[in-house]
Parts: sequence; structure tokens; C-alpha cells
Amino acid sequence: MEFVLALLQGIGIAAAVGVRPMLPVLTTGALASADAGVDFDGTDFAFLESWPFLLAAVLVTAGLVYVGRSRPVEPVALVWVLAATCVVLGALEAAGSLADEGHSIVPGIVLGAAAAALGFAAARSLYLRVRRRLDAEAAGALPVYFEGAALAGAALSILFPPLALFVVGGLAWLLLGGRRREGEKYAGLRILR
Repeated sequence: MEFVLALLQGIGIAAAVGVRPMLPVLTTGALASADAGVDFDGTDFAFLESWPFLLAAVLVTAGLVYVGRSRPVEPVALVWVLAATCVVLGALEAAGSLADEGHSIVPGIVLGAAAAALGFAAARSLYLRVRRRLDAEAAGALPVYFEGAALAGAALSILFPPLALFVVGGLAWLLLGGRRREGEKYAGLRILR
């Protein structure tokens, strides 16, 4: 049972990192420092709660987000770099969660990377769909909502690991629902011919 809870905790954190990486990484590091729900001390992942790692993670992710938002169109290479950063951080956090309980880190790396990729794809798809429908002022507030959702997802997954199932399930539902709506939109256009 410990293994399942640790794995769920890691997957939930990784999915939240995929949505927006900065606050989930900081939250996990802060809670790990306080030994509240997770503790990386005594593992190979103790660096996840150290201030140099947390500072570097914040600077890298904030820099990538700032560069992306300062351009009218995000370069494809920047999107791939941000996605890779989320996947690596998600895999590290999930592996650290398993290492905290003394389990093999391999499932954490694999499932953490997959959860972070799912979080990134779902959040990006939703962000692009919603941003098109909003005026500039309302669209400017979207990152705040995404940061808040990522923070809540990470904190809830750490403090109550079974909630990670709802985090991952919700992200999968958002991604599949967005793709279904895209297909319906184009199907409707074909009918007009």
C-alpha cells in the first residue's frame, strides 16, 4: 500500500509540474523541507528540496515562460524545451516520491514523465483554446489560473495522494475533450460544403 500511495503522490506532483512547473516544484521542495507529506532527505533526491535546485528551477522555468510570452508567436523550439523541462522535473519529483519510501525509482521515472507530458499537453491545449476566445485583458489572467491549478494539484497530491487520480483523470478528460471538439468543429465545416 505504501508503494501505491507513493506512486500516486509522485504522479500527481508530476502532472501538476506538467501544467505549470514553477509552483509545484517550489511547493514540493517547501513541504519536503518541512517533512510534511514528503521528505527527500536520506535519498539520492535530497537535492529536490535544496535551495540551489529550487532557485535554478524557478529561474529556468520563469525564463522560458517569459521568453515565450514576450513574443507574439511562441517558437516551436521553445515549446519543446519547456515540455522537456516539465517532463524531466516531473520524472525527478515522482522518482523522489518513491525513493522517500525506499521503493524502486523506475516506475516513478516512467509514470512521472508520462504524467508530466499529459499535464503539459492538456494544459497547453486548454490554454490555446481558451485564449482564442478571450480579450487581451482576460487572456492575460490565464497564467494565474493555471499556476493556481498546478499549485493545488501538487499540494493535494502530496498531502492526500489518492487525489492524484482526480488530477490525472481531469487532465486526460480535458485533453480528450479538446481533441473531440476540434474534430467536431472540422466535421461541421465539411458539412457546409
